[in-house]
Amino acid sequence: MFAVEAKELSKVYGKEKTIAVDAVSFSVKQGELFGLIGPDGAGKSSIFRMLTTLLLPDGGEASVAGLDIIKDYKEIRKRLGYMPGKFSLYADLTVEENLNFFATVFGTTIEENYHLIKDIYVQLEPFKNRRAGKLSGGMKQKLALCCALIHKPEVLFLDEPTTGVDPVSRKEFWEMLKRLKLQGISILVSTPYMDEAALCDKIALIQGGKILSIDTPSAIVEAFPSNLFALKGPSMYTLLQATNNCPMVEHAYAFGEYAHVILREKEQSPDALLAYLVEKDFTALEIKRIVPSIEDCFIRLLR
Repeated sequence: MFAVEAKELSKVYGKEKTIAVDAVSFSVKQGELFGLIGPDGAGKSSIFRMLTTLLLPDGGEASVAGLDIIKDYKEIRKRLGYMPGKFSLYADLTVEENLNFFATVFGTTIEENYHLIKDIYVQLEPFKNRRAGKLSGGMKQKLALCCALIHKPEVLFLDEPTTGVDPVSRKEFWEMLKRLKLQGISILVSTPYMDEAALCDKIALIQGGKILSIDTPSAIVEAFPSNLFALKGPSMYTLLQATNNCPMVEHAYAFGEYAHVILREKEQSPDALLAYLVEKDFTALEIKRIVPSIEDCFIRLLR
């Protein structure tokens, strides 16, 4: 049995019939950390809301913990933990009051499942009497995770949990997820940050409501079909234009201080590209072969 299974799941909004989720299919194994990776507007939150029984799908079917998201929605809500993208706890309640409230709603106590949140809560404990609305972004994130875990869910849904959080808190958060996974909790996380994809066991790259690729992060990188080069030189904008006009180049795009270049043929040498650019009066060029990142794979799949 899969922790989460979606088959041809679809969602349409408004009179214009805007397709937010377009026949999406994927599965999450028990105890797996699965990532939905894509930019804003890709359909990640709509998928999460359907799987957590907050939205009815317009097509397809799905199950969470072996239960149908439509027929068994009441039972599913007892078995999942959900942390939405926007902070949604009670801002006027203290840290301790929020945690007690969510424990009571699910018929449990903080003491009963304290082992699940201990590593996180020790960081919050000095602020337990502070109102949730007065916490920093990183502390709000930790409190929301505690509240999602307090009833010992079988499946944990985290919708863009690190958006707007500082780099240190982001790193701490992913360390927490690794420890939770060891306790047998299946985790489904969505994020627009491509660097977080490598921290998942398996990922689905999504854009425009469609899944572009599903596999382990390493397998997606290994499937990159071409050699990738990083090119640097003066006048990067005009250099990028000239590189894209080169017949041997499949695609070139800005990537930080470099242009990333995909050649049409795997056997082609970057020396031929350099010679072409020198003919176009470019000088002081630097080119090196690099290993593709998840972001490079995503950009290529978009094309």
